[in-house]
Amino acid sequence: MKIRKNFALSLACGLFMAAMPTQSFAALPQGAKAPDFTLNAALGGKSFNLSLAKALKKGPVVLYFFPAAFTSGCTVEAHMFAEATGNFNKLGASVIGVTAGNVERVAEFSKSECRNKFAVAADPGAKVAAKFDTTMQGAKQAISNRTSFVIAPNGTILLSYTDMNPQAHIEKTMAAVRAWKAKHG
Repeated sequence: MKIRKNFALSLACGLFMAAMPTQSFAALPQGAKAPDFTLNAALGGKSFNLSLAKALKKGPVVLYFFPAAFTSGCTVEAHMFAEATGNFNKLGASVIGVTAGNVERVAEFSKSECRNKFAVAADPGAKVAAKFDTTMQGAKQAISNRTSFVIAPNGTILLSYTDMNPQAHIEKTMAAVRAWKAKHG
């Protein structure tokens, strides 16, 4: 009887763990080279092709991946990045959001939740997120995990930060951009 209970408990735990979303916690680390990419994006609701290499020619890039537009945590994070974008710009940095979830809504999201302040790119199939090692399994497909990177103009990752709570992303990315600015004027 005791063996059956232990087996049933082990089986239940195993099934529970299998049902949990799997995710990669090994995002590209500080010091790694950021992979270049070009994605369809929107700024203020207007679509365009966004190239990381082009953005880096203007200065450091705050690149943040988020699971899906118009979800509670992602909306809070977008509002926070929108409020901070002016400060990032004063330091010479630009902000880019990337999502693999509900990619058909990035134009609308860039307008309403990002408040026309920064570009949001669609990453169908989480292909770019996979290059940055920041994916997790959604209900039907792989989606981007909530990870922020600060990338120097030479393509070196200065900060790699993953946390599902959006609060600290702005603080950590701003600190990394300020540190870069202090060294490079």
